[in-house]
Parts: sequence; C-alpha cells; structure tokens
Amino acid sequence: MNRIEKRFQALRSRGEKALILYLTAGDPDLQRTEALIPILDEAGADILEIGVPFSDPTADGPVIQEAAQRSLRAGTNLAAIMDMIARLRRGSDIPIVLFTYYNPVFAYGNERFARQAAAAGVDGLLVVDLPPEEAAELRQFTDPRGLDFITLVAPTTGDRRLAGIVKDAAGFIYYISVTGVTGTKTPEAAAVLPDLQRIRRRTDLPVAVGFGISTPAQVRGFAAQADGVVIGSALVKWLATHSEDPDLLPQAAAYVRELKAATGP
Repeated sequence: MNRIEKRFQALRSRGEKALILYLTAGDPDLQRTEALIPILDEAGADILEIGVPFSDPTADGPVIQEAAQRSLRAGTNLAAIMDMIARLRRGSDIPIVLFTYYNPVFAYGNERFARQAAAAGVDGLLVVDLPPEEAAELRQFTDPRGLDFITLVAPTTGDRRLAGIVKDAAGFIYYISVTGVTGTKTPEAAAVLPDLQRIRRRTDLPVAVGFGISTPAQVRGFAAQADGVVIGSALVKWLATHSEDPDLLPQAAAYVRELKAATGP
C-alpha cells in the first residue's frame, strides 16, 4: 500500500475528502517551490500534483501555460524536479503525483524516469497526453516500481471506454468536470453527479474532481459528491499574484487551510 492509498483510507476514517493541489515546479524557481511544499503539507494539502513544465501544454489554460513558461525560463528540468522531491522526502510524507506530458518523459528515457521517480519518492504519475491504449510502453517500467498510473475520465467518456480505463487504473480516478482546458470554465457540482455514479459502478478507486474549481464554496460542493477535489489553476494564479510578497508562505498556509476546511464533514 503506497502513500496515495494510505491517505485516502485515513481520510475516509475521518469523514474527510482529499484536497489535491497542483503547482508548477519551478514557478518562479525551484527554490521557492521547495520552500512552499512543506507549507502546503502542514496547512492541510492531502496530495500534491507537481507539474513538470512543458513548452506545449495542450490540456492547460493560459494560467498554467504562463507558469510553465516562467519555470522553463528559470531553467527547470525533470532531473532537478526529482532531486527536489528526494530532498523533500527527508521531512515530508505527503503523497506526490508527477503531472506531466509524455514528451519530457520520453526524452528522459522511460526506464530511467521510472527508476529515478521511484527512488526520489514519487507515488503516482498523471501523463496527460498518454492514453491508456498507448501507456504500456511507460507502464512496463513504472508499474513494477509501485508508481500509480492515474487516468483521466471526461464528461465525453462513453461507457465502453470508461470500462477499459478503470480496469487498469491505479491510485485514483481524475474526473475532468468540464470539457476544454484547465481553469477556463466554472463547473457545477450537481452536473457531475451522474458521471461520478457511473464511474463508481465500475471501480472501487477513489474519484477526484478537477478543472475550474477555485473557491471554498465550490470545494464544499464537489467534496459532497467526490472523494477528492483538485485545485490547480486557482492556486497557480494565486501564487503568481503573491510570489513577491515577503509573507508569501504564511499567506499560502492560510489560503490552503481555508480550502481544506471545506473538505470536512
């Protein structure tokens, strides 16, 4: 049982839902990312999605695209991100998912990537543009090392495809609450319930909802339906706005505590 499964079990025992936070590694630089992660952990984040910057992030809206460009200009790369995670593991046990596109992984080398990610303390992978039908070339290396391969389900996913997706999924199912790119639409909690019920009929894995969720009120609404709620673009935008504030870290802690409070019973 890895950290992701343990975290969801612990949350269920307390009647809580997971607050899953996404941040782009290296925005504005890796030093500040490394300083921020323990603060997010202590403030109540349950799982972190650490985004690997990529020059052509086709699934992401303008907020995360701009964050990726800032990170790349600062010289962030996959090897440096894994070194950072290894250092963080000396003091933090928060579950970590590497959120990436396949190009950086392929360029790094699938076997090398899997070996080093596991050694660094990564728990799961979300490779946005690698569909389940083509994932074997990576999963042959990541699965034996215990890295959960997390898959996406969209409102447009039909029943037959859904059955194939959940059959080999691990960690949790990431349900995209709206079609389109990240951070550009506001979803409605009631609208996703039929799809969540449809997914749960086919898998016992936890289901997290993401894309477009930004406020504690929205977190509360989706937490009533799902096992976890993902905050991505809203956090990235908040960090960009406050990145030069001298009290960034305590402000970030207060921001996350408010979001986490909305996931409780």
